[in-house]
Amino acid sequence: MAAATVSAGYADNLMRYAVSRGADSRALAERSGIHPGDLSDPDGRVPLASYVALMSAAKSLCQAPSLALHLGAHQDLKEMSVVGLICYAAPTMGEALVQLNRYGALVAEVDVPGSGGRFQIAQHDGELWLVDTRRDPNSFPELTESTWSRFIAETSRHFPGAAFAKAVHVTHPAPAYAAEYEQVLKVPVTFKAARNAIMIDPSWLAIELHNPSRYAFGVLSDHAARLLASLENAATTRGRVEGLLIPLLHKGDLRMSDAARQLGLSRQTLYRRLKAEGLTYETLVDDLRRRMALHYLGGAKTSVNETAYLVGFSDPSSFSRAFKRWTGDSPRAFLRR
Repeated sequence: MAAATVSAGYADNLMRYAVSRGADSRALAERSGIHPGDLSDPDGRVPLASYVALMSAAKSLCQAPSLALHLGAHQDLKEMSVVGLICYAAPTMGEALVQLNRYGALVAEVDVPGSGGRFQIAQHDGELWLVDTRRDPNSFPELTESTWSRFIAETSRHFPGAAFAKAVHVTHPAPAYAAEYEQVLKVPVTFKAARNAIMIDPSWLAIELHNPSRYAFGVLSDHAARLLASLENAATTRGRVEGLLIPLLHKGDLRMSDAARQLGLSRQTLYRRLKAEGLTYETLVDDLRRRMALHYLGGAKTSVNETAYLVGFSDPSSFSRAFKRWTGDSPRAFLRR
């Protein structure tokens, strides 16, 4: 499996913040192995291990053990990642959370159980909790610190007075700077808890964002879908094929031999590699069309006929039959849900 990564924009945010706090940029680069050229494209990738080293270097050079806690409160996610832009283009905070789970790996690849995304809403003892489900969070508690402070600070910054966090739980032990937690997070904090979570007011999910844009949402999410497929390329043949096919779906004619040639493989080699992943080329294309159709219609960005074209059906009736096979509903019934 490929080593985990973070986006260059995410790493650049830490680098710039550390410099603003007094760290020398050359020393940060030498200690982390991350150099300015690595951060020129915000959508580029940096090894997670290098980001961890950068965080360690930043804390040391700034003589600021609590730097990660303050980093998260410093800047909005939309300033460092396309994922943040997508979230801000969503209509409500709840929908923004759905998009964060969908594309969160573009910010930072972390190990999470299941396929529901990193951040889950759960009821516990009569309270509603936003839970960070990443495995082994104590291996890098700074990620927890920056994540929770960003959630709380962004809400406070853009929706002053809106109800959100009521308490914070973290699984790691209290650090020497524990007193700073409540200063930054503004709520009671419990250390060595069973999970990393924020107790939230249910009304937070229904907060309407200031400038939701269907157009921006469509453009940005299409871009993010391509980035996500590209990110998966390093891990699976399926990811490589999907990354190739997404911008070509509308052409309809997606022959396996053409895909193999563009990947630098023989048709038989591509067949064997997909078979090893439990796939055929035909089922891969069919499932990709299904997921992209749900993506377009679910975001209310395109009509049924436009969606049919975008996923490679020249005949809307053929698309409707395929959609009913995929979901049990017609496309128009799906839109009326």
